[in-house]
Amino acid sequence: MAMKDSGRRTVSILIMMGIMLILVCGKAVAAGIVTQTIPLVYDGYSLYVQNYQEDNGKEKEPVLLVHGLTYSSHEFDVDYKDYSFARFLAKQGFEVWTFDMAGYGRSQTVSDGFLPDSDYASENIHAVVRLILGRHKIDRMSVVGWSWGTVTTGRFAARHPELVKKAVLYAPIVAGLGTADIRSPFHHNTWEDAAGDFQCGINHIIDDSITEPAVVATFQSNCWRYDKESSPNGGRRDLCVDESKRLIPLGEIKAPVLIVAGTNDPYVSSDLCREAYDSLSNPDSRLELVEGAAHAMMMEKPYYRTFRQIVNAFLKDRK
Repeated sequence: MAMKDSGRRTVSILIMMGIMLILVCGKAVAAGIVTQTIPLVYDGYSLYVQNYQEDNGKEKEPVLLVHGLTYSSHEFDVDYKDYSFARFLAKQGFEVWTFDMAGYGRSQTVSDGFLPDSDYASENIHAVVRLILGRHKIDRMSVVGWSWGTVTTGRFAARHPELVKKAVLYAPIVAGLGTADIRSPFHHNTWEDAAGDFQCGINHIIDDSITEPAVVATFQSNCWRYDKESSPNGGRRDLCVDESKRLIPLGEIKAPVLIVAGTNDPYVSSDLCREAYDSLSNPDSRLELVEGAAHAMMMEKPYYRTFRQIVNAFLKDRK
């Protein structure tokens, strides 16, 4: 009898351990990031729209990430170690949305590369935001733009203030980058373009104390995979104007705005960021200058965690 009871206790313990293992494994699976693509057509062009979220059944607040000038939305998902900004925000409880502008990446190509300029791209954002708000049955949401994406996001936020909860302008192109004669409707993309936002050391070699080689390799291979050899030049023609021209209607944005930039960014000056901040009307706006960081700080080893903490804190602030 004692041996039978002992055996039954052993079986019971094993069953309980099995149940606990299933629960733990189930929780691990539930905590994974799932992605979904959503069809959307704007102005006759099919746009590539995707979201990232934890598969845990909880209601999530949406946030849209808007890409820059030469490359498409994959730049927010450099999926090496924990560098993916999109997956980080998803783990913070957001439903993270990305999309490729018309003519970019996995969206439908355009015959005229000058068509998707800053104003046209801002209406791409409007279409995507309307799609997301309709799915969530809410009135407003937050939008994060990077580089040229700050010009398009800023124009969208100014024109459609009723739709914007918060706006993040990361590495904002506040003013023209200098006059250039952009005649070709398409830009010829090169490996050098895909490396241009990373900080370099001696002989223009990317500084691997700032950016890990595997991060650069992942980003560059995605550029080649998704964007290939060309991208539209409408936005570039908008940016390549005299430095005196202001590109973002900052005074017309009603929502709280976070301006975040690195002090080593070759396209963004700290003085222009301060000027931009002073132009904002909402008292809950913030300015964050990250010492030593540059244009691609969301992928820079010493700075990417600081950057994402700044953005996450701003998005979650209930003011």
